[in-house]
Amino acid sequence: MPTYEYQCESDHQFEVAQSFSDKALESCPQCGKKVRKIYSNVGVVFKGSGFYKTDSQKKPSSTTKTEAPKTETKTETKTDVKPAKTTD
Repeated sequence: MPTYEYQCESDHQFEVAQSFSDKALESCPQCGKKVRKIYSNVGVVFKGSGFYKTDSQKKPSSTTKTEAPKTETKTETKTDVKPAKTTD
């Protein structure tokens, strides 16, 4: 059952668990003044087999340590070429 948040004209805020089919409240239970629903953000978590692992991952924060620049090391490879032996 969803929980709805209401606020009256006197700035009283309260939450009520109501069914989808219930009518919205019209008066404040504390002062009896007119109320209105307050809409806010909801959290969403993607779980289950229908979602990718990357759908709701956090982005890396900028406060993490930065890696030291990698220095390139060049190695020389020598190949010894021996002359082929000839048979007469």
